[in-house]
Amino acid sequence: MTIVPVSKPDYPHLVRIWEASVRATHDFLTEVDIQVMKPLILDQYLDAVELAAVRDDSGALVGFLGTSGRKIEMLFVAPERRGEGVGRMLVDHAVDRLGCDEVDVNEQNPQAVGFYRRMGFRVAGRSPRDGQGNPFPLLHMTRGEGEDSGA
Repeated sequence: MTIVPVSKPDYPHLVRIWEASVRATHDFLTEVDIQVMKPLILDQYLDAVELAAVRDDSGALVGFLGTSGRKIEMLFVAPERRGEGVGRMLVDHAVDRLGCDEVDVNEQNPQAVGFYRRMGFRVAGRSPRDGQGNPFPLLHMTRGEGEDSGA
């Protein structure tokens, strides 16, 4: 597996990874929520971040990362490729090469919270709503110091 840059022709495949990953891990979202977010991912959110992806040995995209400054803004792995080190590879890239040390995680996604804890992130704060104002609480996590209240 290799970290590769992403270009616009890759976007539809990234959206497919995003949707499959969200359906596998974000059980608090409704079908309407997913359908509202899908075009935003394609038309706005992917362009708003620095993207990197993982290609497997066959050349298939199997996960991707979006960062902005020191923050991981998005990280999604194809569900069938979870547990193979794709997420770890992307976080290591974000931390070691891009200097990222912050991430916001949906509190209602305990798999992601646990993953980021294993990657060295700790809870530093909490917001009752997500960035779009929806009632999906976010945990603000940082590498190193943090309260890590077990939330």
